[in-house]
Amino acid sequence: MALLPLHLLLPLPLSPLRPPKLHLHRPAKLRTIRSLAGTLDGASPEKPRRWERALSAAASLYPVYVTLGGAAACANPGAFTWFVQRGPASYSFALGFIMLAMGLTLELRDLLGLFRKRPFSILFGCVAQYTIMPAFGAIVSKALNLPPSLSVGLILLACCPGGTASNVVTLIAQGDVPLSIVMTVCTTLTAVVLTPLLTKILAGAYVPVDAVKLSLSTLQIVVAPILLGSYMQSTFPAAVKVVTPFAPLLAVLVSSLLASSVFSENVARLKTSLADTPYASDQGAIFGDLKTVILSVLLLHLAGFFVGYLSAAICGFKERQRRAISIEVGMQNSSLGVVLATAHFSSPLVALPAALSAIIMNIMGSSLGFVWRYVDPSDPSDTRNES
Repeated sequence: MALLPLHLLLPLPLSPLRPPKLHLHRPAKLRTIRSLAGTLDGASPEKPRRWERALSAAASLYPVYVTLGGAAACANPGAFTWFVQRGPASYSFALGFIMLAMGLTLELRDLLGLFRKRPFSILFGCVAQYTIMPAFGAIVSKALNLPPSLSVGLILLACCPGGTASNVVTLIAQGDVPLSIVMTVCTTLTAVVLTPLLTKILAGAYVPVDAVKLSLSTLQIVVAPILLGSYMQSTFPAAVKVVTPFAPLLAVLVSSLLASSVFSENVARLKTSLADTPYASDQGAIFGDLKTVILSVLLLHLAGFFVGYLSAAICGFKERQRRAISIEVGMQNSSLGVVLATAHFSSPLVALPAALSAIIMNIMGSSLGFVWRYVDPSDPSDTRNES
């Protein structure tokens, strides 16, 4: 899914009166993120056109799309056969398109400027991303005694970078949106090294993991499209300006298709297993394994949200930054997990945790975002870490 471009929604400035801590309130109306760019460089904000606001609103419904896709996969797995049969090439192409759309919405100069202004908060968020989630991926898989294929899938998911859906959720939660965006970019670019390395270290005990091939795949389908999109934006600005408003919506639709297709593949396999298993006790074992996988994904993301917030609070970050770090750590790039799992591991079960995560994670993240939407940040006057 594409990063939020600088014309998505941003909360209006809050009242200058400091509300009581955790005071429930009516959420502010929403503005575009292009206004955020203006506040960063001192320029006046640019008001989006009505159709751009409509596209941005449609793109923010990613959790709805992926949930509907998951429901369709359960009801009729064959609906996604045309896409599944062309995998893993179709999966790689889809993720490459998503990352290209992300690159089209990026201005690397702006991101570098933000990094220079706020290095500590960005570095802290990136370190939290690649320590908290991988550690809990290994802990949960061990605690629940998952089979090797599912353990590898959960650890691979945990070692993926932050998902770009986190930008939308951070926006809803009144978190620090610029921090969320920069964290997503930084963790995605460093994934070419850290995702394969951490997966090999933590999952190598279960099955052989070729870190070099994982790294090359990540470079080809993630980093290269992002850099290409950013290059196109700087080289052909007029053409990219026409395409950019559509990029986030197209990216979330392709991301939903990707997650739903992999999920449908596993649903079809589950139905076949149940049909071939006449004994109720064996069918109960299959459902028990499925419940365990769902529980493992729930625990992984819950740990990411909670420990991400707690660690940011311990280190003295303000409430808006705590929310951004919590959401960024807790929400993974499940599409990357799906593509790497299908391309580099023989067992289709390796992709199951990432496919389930695409649905579970977005429901959890969106729910948390809407709860925080109605709770004032503890210090609304300080929206930026000056470190």
